[in-house]
Amino acid sequence: MGRRHLMWAIGLVAYVIAVFHRSSLGVAGVAAADRFGVGTSLLAMLSVAQLAVYAGMQIPVGVLLDRFGSRRMLVAGGSLMVAGQLLFAYAGDIGPAIAARVLIGVGDAMTFISVLRVVAMWYPPRRNPLMVQLTGMVGQLGALSSAVPLVVLLRDEGWTATFLGAGVLGIAAVALVAVALKDTPEPRQVKAARAADMGLKRSWAHPGTRLGLWTHFVSGYSGGVFALLWGFPFLTQGEGLSPATAALLLSLLTVGGIVLGPVFGHFCGRLPYHRSTLVLGIVACSAVAWAVVLLWPGRAPVAVLTGLVLVLAMNGPGSMIGFDYARSFNPAARIGGATGIVNVGGFVASIVLIVAIGVLLDVQTPAGAAHPSLGAFKWAFAVQYLLWGLGAVQVWRYRRTTRRSMAPEHLAAMRRGEALPALG
Repeated sequence: MGRRHLMWAIGLVAYVIAVFHRSSLGVAGVAAADRFGVGTSLLAMLSVAQLAVYAGMQIPVGVLLDRFGSRRMLVAGGSLMVAGQLLFAYAGDIGPAIAARVLIGVGDAMTFISVLRVVAMWYPPRRNPLMVQLTGMVGQLGALSSAVPLVVLLRDEGWTATFLGAGVLGIAAVALVAVALKDTPEPRQVKAARAADMGLKRSWAHPGTRLGLWTHFVSGYSGGVFALLWGFPFLTQGEGLSPATAALLLSLLTVGGIVLGPVFGHFCGRLPYHRSTLVLGIVACSAVAWAVVLLWPGRAPVAVLTGLVLVLAMNGPGSMIGFDYARSFNPAARIGGATGIVNVGGFVASIVLIVAIGVLLDVQTPAGAAHPSLGAFKWAFAVQYLLWGLGAVQVWRYRRTTRRSMAPEHLAAMRRGEALPALG
């Protein structure tokens, strides 16, 4: 039992640092625009480049993960992220900055699904939903550590020192994984199963995998994009909050996700049949919370914005439910590829939203204006409703298809709240 928790803890360290690298641009967006002399569309390209590479690498990384295991993938991914932060620290214009975020995106793509594979290999099925949520919850400490502290470092120490420090932190994580992490408790048995039962086609063919993909697509992008790039400019330039208050709200978003993660994990472990109902409820709450803010006349009170942030805190834990579908309907030998398929969903949605917001802000901002108006921000964020509509329809569709595809005894077990082994 102690060894199992130790392996999980080592993987968590790598994931926390990866989230720190991923989120470091969130509070540095305004400083990056000034440093590189770019507008909102080009600024969005920094995040888009990072997320596009992340999403595009998920399936290839999943295949490599099933072949080479978590330790090698985490070491490779951590090394790429260190290189990206070092390049970002010295970047003086937008070209090298985009290249740096691409390196971070590739390394980040190798990290989370590798840690989820550690969880799947070391923990029994009934514990898996809770452990996946705990992984996401604790991992978000990386986002928390990239909010207020990075604002202070950027202000007091400057750009280069801040991102050099991030690179040094990454080196420590790579060393820990290389020395101490073990992929599985029984590597020979897993290797034999892998040879007999791996394949992306079989993972994709199961509607449960696609239900996981659309769950990840629809439930996570709103809070993710808010934290990653557009939340800080919206709160400071649009709503007129101070940088410190905006950073505090972004931290509250992360803390809320940390609190809700175990709750959602316990729910999914006890009531697996109702996971998709929880997902659709999260989508509905997010849409309502945004409607209140977008329809508020003028700048919304801090209490209303705090309510929005607390609702968006459900998005991260909600998106984790998609990975539970990947585990439920795929055997261990192909868990990496199935998880990669699921992980594409949320990041594709995030890329679309980041680009759409950047373009809409540019279109609505007059030449020479210091920053977009509050009205421009509101119209830009309204594009989320198109993605929610698409994703909710697909979740409903594949929920029905998945249930029809299950054997009667498995469906009955899910209705009773029994945790199932992987159903390859």
